[in-house]
Formats: sequence, structure tokens, C-alpha cells
Amino acid sequence: MKSILVPVEAHAGMAAVLETARLLAQKFGSYIEGVALGPDLTQIVAADFSLDGIVFDDAVRRDIYDEAHKTFESFMHESGIPPHVGTLGDATTDPSYGWLRNGLVSDTGVGEYGRVFDIIAVGRPGPGAEQPRKSTLESALIESGRPLLIAPPRAPGRLGETVAIAWNRSPETARTVAFALPLLKVAKDVPVFTIPGYSLSGPDHVQLVENLQRHGVPARAVDVHESAKTPGLAVLVTARAAGADLLIKGGYTQSRLRQFIFGRATSQILAEANVPIFMAH
Repeated sequence: MKSILVPVEAHAGMAAVLETARLLAQKFGSYIEGVALGPDLTQIVAADFSLDGIVFDDAVRRDIYDEAHKTFESFMHESGIPPHVGTLGDATTDPSYGWLRNGLVSDTGVGEYGRVFDIIAVGRPGPGAEQPRKSTLESALIESGRPLLIAPPRAPGRLGETVAIAWNRSPETARTVAFALPLLKVAKDVPVFTIPGYSLSGPDHVQLVENLQRHGVPARAVDVHESAKTPGLAVLVTARAAGADLLIKGGYTQSRLRQFIFGRATSQILAEANVPIFMAH
């Protein structure tokens, strides 16, 4: 987890995204790179964006870029994180930051650029113009091949001490757990659970616990709180009961279209989680 990409945009959850990324960077002495996020012209036309009479010209793009740059650097300065100097290969145990000076990057561009980072930090999507966009999360998740750190609307006070794993036996969750292994190895507690009736065929969560223990991970099997009415809520309630400050969850085991139609667990977790989520596809 030595490199973290943060798309920066003017939304209500931006401070929480930056703080969540900082907490992760503190654990691994990570390099954090910010990019200015904004729709490109082809996306505006394709999505029939309404800009309320604003012409999306070069001056507007420059203003969006400058505001994102200012937001990112102000946070780093206030957090005591220095700009990276020297070569990126230099060994360091302290976080540092950099900024991509290529103008605005689209959602698709974030997914493409994110392929050379260890993880991408984004905000939990929400309705309304001032909330993180779901298209940013989905592009980063599907296009990058890298895991995401999804920040809740409110930044956590700690990260990665108690890491809960929602194990549904899927290939997506198996990949997510593999990506998360550096975090799991330094965690103090790793509760692992499966929601009854909502998993694929394959090894159960007890077998996952056994394998994680071989890596020195303090994993343990825990019971699910079955009072929740849906699998998504059962995941959140069980993670909260275990004291989790991070949730490991595979992303979109079913297709995104079916998620939209049936409102499956991933969609509900993304809509309601108040704990950071570590997710990969």
C-alpha cells in the first residue's frame, strides 16, 4: 500500500476521502497523489449533462482544476504531509504527496491511471450534485483492476485496527482479500463472517480464517447478526457489532445491471455504510 491515488472534486465528502487516505498512508508511509476530477466533453454530451447555463469552456475547466489543486494541497499542508522530493523509489517510512499536472481527468481516466497505483481512494456515492458520484467509483473499480478505499461521509477516527471480512465465497471477494493482505497482517483483529443463504459454493469462512492464520493474520470466525432484514444490512450490522473500522467486501458479484434492478447487497452497503470499505472487483 505504498501508493494511493485520490481523485479530487468539489463534493461534500472530499474532506472525509482525504482524511481516510491519510490514515492509510500513515500505516505504510505511502505516497498520495491527487488528480483533478472533472467530466470531459464526450461524457457531458453522452450523459446529457445540465450545466445550468454554464459554458464548460477552458476557463471553467481551469477553475475546477485550480480549486481541486488548492483543496488537495491545503489538506496536505494542514496534515503535516510534505511534498515528495527525490525519486519515488527512495525508501521512506513517512507519507508524502504529489499532484498530477495534466489538467482535468475524467472518471474513465481515473480508472486507467489508477492501474499503476496500489489503491484508489474515493467517496461513498450519494444522491445530489454535492455528493460523490457513483460513476467515479464504478469506473475506478471496473477499469483499474486495483482495489478501492471507499470513505464514508464522515471520516473515521482510526483505520485498519479491526478489519471485518464479509466472505461470500466469490472470486471477487477472494481477490479483494488478497489485495488487502498487507492491511490484514498489521490489523489487531480480523473477524470473518458469511451471511447464511447469500453466498456462492466454495470454501466457507472458517476455511478462509485458517488460511489467513497461516499468514500471521489474527483472523477469527464470528456469528452473523440475523436480525437484519436484508443481506446488505446484515453485513453492516455484523461488522459494526465486531467493532470494525474497515470492511473488506468484494464488489459487484452480480452484474451492475442486476444490482440496479434488484438492489442487492453491494448497492445497499454502498448506500448506507458508515465505515470505510476496502473493495475490489
